[in-house]
Amino acid sequence: MDLMDFIILQANETVTAGASGNKFKATNEGRTVAYVSLVVMAVLPIFYGSFRSIKYHQKQKKAYEESGVRPDTMSRRDAMTFPIIASGTLGGLYLVIKIFSKEYVNYLLSIYFFSLGVIALTTFLQPMFEKLFSGPISKVEYHLNFTKKEKSDKKPFNLIDFEFNTFDILSFVVSSIIGVWYFMKKHWVANNLFGIAFACSGIELLSLNKIANGCILLIGLFFYDVFWVFGTDVMVTVAQSFEAPIKLMFPQDFIESGFFGKHFAMLGLGDIVVPGIFIALLLRYDVSLKRKGRKIYFYTAFIAYILGLILTIVVMTVYNHAQPALLYLVPACVLTPLSVALIQGDLKSMFSYQDHDEENEKKETKSNGGGKKSKNSKEKKES
Repeated sequence: MDLMDFIILQANETVTAGASGNKFKATNEGRTVAYVSLVVMAVLPIFYGSFRSIKYHQKQKKAYEESGVRPDTMSRRDAMTFPIIASGTLGGLYLVIKIFSKEYVNYLLSIYFFSLGVIALTTFLQPMFEKLFSGPISKVEYHLNFTKKEKSDKKPFNLIDFEFNTFDILSFVVSSIIGVWYFMKKHWVANNLFGIAFACSGIELLSLNKIANGCILLIGLFFYDVFWVFGTDVMVTVAQSFEAPIKLMFPQDFIESGFFGKHFAMLGLGDIVVPGIFIALLLRYDVSLKRKGRKIYFYTAFIAYILGLILTIVVMTVYNHAQPALLYLVPACVLTPLSVALIQGDLKSMFSYQDHDEENEKKETKSNGGGKKSKNSKEKKES
C-alpha cells in the first residue's frame, strides 16, 4: 500500500471518543479510565515516532547524497489536495457500507490489515526486542539472496536480496501471533497494537518537508473533520461500521467487564498521525537549530496536543456527542509553536526549514537535465 493511501485511510477515522451503544451509560470512573487510556495510547506513538523520524530522515538524506534518489515528501500541492482526496475516500467507504454487506467488507479488510499489521508491528517491535533481549539472545545475522543467472555475460539479477537477524525473526513471530488473534477475534487489544504500530510508522516515515506544508494540511483537515462530523452522519457511520485497526478503542465498561467490555470510546488514527507528523517535523527543526538540551518547539506542540485532546474529551462528555478532534487539535498544535517562534524570533527560520532542499534539487535537475540521466551518462563515460 502506498504511504499516501495509508495516511488517507487513517484520516477517514477522525471521530474521537464516539461511544458505541446509545443505550449504555458509562460510569464516571469507566469513562475516566477509557479516556485516560486513549490519551496515553495517542501520545506514545507521537513521542516515539517523532524521535524515530530523526534517524529515518538522516538515512534518507544520506541515501539522496549517494544515489540522487529524492526522498518521498509531501509537497504544497499534496497538502492542499489531501482533504479533497480524503473526502472522496470517506464518501466511497460510506457508499460501500450502504450498498454491500458489512460482513463481507469487514472480512476483506481483515485479510488486508492482517498483512499490513504484521509488517508494521514487526518493524515497531524489533528495536524494543533487540534492547530487551540482547543479553539472553545472541544476535545472528542472515542474508537471503536469490539470483537469476543470465546466459550472456551480464551480471546475475537479484530476485530477492533480504538481510535480517534473530530479533527480526522474533518480532515477526510475535506479530504473526497477534495478527492471527486479531483476525479470529477482532479483540480491541490486538486492534490497538496494530493501530499504535501503524501510527508510529506513519509519523516516522511521512515527511511534510516544510512547516508551511504542515500548516496547510492541518488547516485543510480542520475543515474536513468539522464538516464530516457535524454536517453529516458519514464519519460516525464509517467509524462504527468498519472493523479495521484504523482507530484506537478502549471499553468504557472496563471496570465492570475487564478485557471483555463491549462499549467503546474511540480515537481515529488520523487524529494521531496528522498532528503527529507535524510535531515530528518540529522536532527535526529543533535538532537543526543545534541548541543543546532544548527542543522547545517539539515539547510545546506535544503538550499542546495533549491539552487539545483533553479539551476534546471534555467537550464530548459535556455535550454527549462525538467531536471532530482536529477542531481542537489543529489550533493547539499550530498556533502554540508559531506563537513561541514569534516570541523567540525564530519564525522566519522555522518557515525556511526543509527536511529536503527542494531548491537545490531543482537547480541540479535543470543543470544536469535530470539527476538520473546525468548519473547514467557519467557511468557510460567511466566505462
